[in-house]
Amino acid sequence: MSEITSDSGVMAALRQQMTLAAARQAVAASNLANVNTPGYRAREADFEQTLDGKLGDPLTLTNPRHLPAAEPSGPASHEAAGLAARLDGNNVQIDRELLSMTQAAGEFARAQTALAAKFRLVRYAINEAR
Repeated sequence: MSEITSDSGVMAALRQQMTLAAARQAVAASNLANVNTPGYRAREADFEQTLDGKLGDPLTLTNPRHLPAAEPSGPASHEAAGLAARLDGNNVQIDRELLSMTQAAGEFARAQTALAAKFRLVRYAINEAR
């Protein structure tokens, strides 16, 4: 059985999809919040760094007195390339950001629906075993 068809593989793939969609929405929301900030440069979610931060191996504490690693404050992002800037130096495009948020919301909803269906199957199997 391949990793993606196993229950844990499906759950991991859905979690990854939801993590990426949430990161895209957060970055687009930040861009929209700065639409009138002179000199602000639009950002895009950096999928590789976001996944490494969310799904990578957590640090292990070797001593109970050690402090745990701090969680990243937000999704990883980088400056969006190829966007035309206005005279004030800001290059945020409202239509582009709204489209990005809508697409990310759709991706999140699809993954959430699949995850809910998976849990319904598990609940059904538990109830049928009684």
